[in-house]
Amino acid sequence: MSIGIVIASHGEFAAGIKQSGSMIFGEQEKVQVVTFMPSEGPTDLHAKIEAAIATFDAEDEVLVLADLWSGSPFNQASAVMGENPERKIAIITGLNLPMLIQAYTERMMDASAGVDKVVANIMKEAKGGIKVLPEELQPAEETAVAAAPAAVQGAIPEGTVIGDGKIKINLARIDSRLLHGQVATAWTPDSRANRIIVVSDTVSKDELRKKLIEQAAPTGVKANVIPIKKMIEVAKDPRFGDTKALLLFETPQDALATIEGGVPIETLNVGSMAHSTGKTMLNKVLSMDKDDVATFEKLRDLGVKFDVRKVPADSKSDLFGLINKADVQ
Repeated sequence: MSIGIVIASHGEFAAGIKQSGSMIFGEQEKVQVVTFMPSEGPTDLHAKIEAAIATFDAEDEVLVLADLWSGSPFNQASAVMGENPERKIAIITGLNLPMLIQAYTERMMDASAGVDKVVANIMKEAKGGIKVLPEELQPAEETAVAAAPAAVQGAIPEGTVIGDGKIKINLARIDSRLLHGQVATAWTPDSRANRIIVVSDTVSKDELRKKLIEQAAPTGVKANVIPIKKMIEVAKDPRFGDTKALLLFETPQDALATIEGGVPIETLNVGSMAHSTGKTMLNKVLSMDKDDVATFEKLRDLGVKFDVRKVPADSKSDLFGLINKADVQ
């Protein structure tokens, strides 16, 4: 048993939001789009929803993400639900991208979970996705709630041992875009990280980029930007024993310097390296020059393994197979 997802809307909105979700999370199984077009009537829409559900396995539960409460997609989905009392169907309205991404995340995190377990988390994330900059425009009660956790935290004295005293590096990723949608909404929950750490001497000196990265952290996860030397110190600091970290590197050279400094990284997720003059494209998201290749060879010689994927749903590729095929000059 799994959960089949139906995205339903007036017009092509559902198709567009599915495409957006695929760009961030990768292509997903058991997802159907239902669009209600101006030339169609309720009977047409009803048939489309039935056909969408029919593509799922008989034992699958069904989650319908619809645009408007009391709108035609909701009404016809509700009718289908009433006609199939033996089938577990749930409908959530107010369709937005955070809602769809959270639906994907819930299925990924617990393949056996039913709709009754995941709906609450989906609704929470969908509402939490409504934020504003500048922050002073956020309603006062929302700002107070968001600020509450920080108020109870204080500096932990040096030498304090928390947990087993060793930071957990759940994922280390090379991504020239650093913290963006795919990392925030796909890799962070997949890694089960509670802290995102961007490790870069360059970015740590750029106050604007630091601020943007800290603001981009997903709900419930803190993001920090630190230089390589600080990351090496953190890896030895027993106060980070309960930290489950997702490390982000802008370049393989930064990753190499960090590992040579003693940070225990066994596997590097190679996700995105932007193209620029003098670099050769390995695929749509990876470009390298000879220095990059030499850096990956040094990492390989240190025993580091490579996981080449843009998003968790992608199949893994062989890094040096790509390098050899591209014949980097």
